[in-house]
Amino acid sequence: MRDCWSQDGGTVRVEWGPVGAASLVSYAAERGPVVAVVVDVLSFTTAVSVAVDAGMTVWPYRWKDGSAPGFARQHDAVLAVGRRAAAEEAGVSLSPASIRAASGTVERLVLPSPNGSTICALLDDGGAVVAAGSLRNRRAVAAWVVRRLEELAAAAGREGSVGDPAVVVVPAGERWPDGSLRPAAEDLWGAGAVVEAIVSRLEHRAGPMLLSAESSVALAAWSRVQDGVLPALESCASGRELVESGFGDDVRVAAELDTSERVPVLDDGAFRPAG
Repeated sequence: MRDCWSQDGGTVRVEWGPVGAASLVSYAAERGPVVAVVVDVLSFTTAVSVAVDAGMTVWPYRWKDGSAPGFARQHDAVLAVGRRAAAEEAGVSLSPASIRAASGTVERLVLPSPNGSTICALLDDGGAVVAAGSLRNRRAVAAWVVRRLEELAAAAGREGSVGDPAVVVVPAGERWPDGSLRPAAEDLWGAGAVVEAIVSRLEHRAGPMLLSAESSVALAAWSRVQDGVLPALESCASGRELVESGFGDDVRVAAELDTSERVPVLDDGAFRPAG
């Protein structure tokens, strides 16, 4: 990571995908505490939000990894399967709608995903405190982020400088068939929604020292769709893919703006609600 890529002129930074986010978090963690918010609107972090709202503990896991069944048994948890298999068998998958339907019957869930899950694990290993952000809980996430920043500032006052804190918001993106990153509009909007909610709580600091140029871009993208979230999600590439595959309910759940007050935070390998 070169200094010019670090966005270190701003407290709130935005970087795409696993490679960029891990590099940015690693760089920032060498200089101070890092809070990371991963945003995978369609559908990993939306699914985590729905699960935590339903009282579930969620372990993110690598996608299509042969060790997943054994990991689920080890934690006495249900292993989420593919969307099609879950629809045929009335099981649980990455589909937020399927998780909602399982509310009250599933308490512990292993949730593999090709993007959001992998990124969360990388950032946790890189020294960040990791939260799952979505359109459903972005205001709650912002409140949690601001509390963390205030706690870090208080600790620095008691103990001397612990380095400048950084907030890294990560639009997860999707994958092209060759495995390369496909930046996804819905995740840019979701990252911007989180940034906007943070800014609204820190208006007295909402200048160039707060936002990097990249986070300002995400904020501007969100401003274009915030008054029509569902139509925007249904018309973007990922939303169209889900609707055409018969999973339009997942898009509608993802569009439930500001309906959740819970913040899933990665703790000892699993997402649980922040205190």
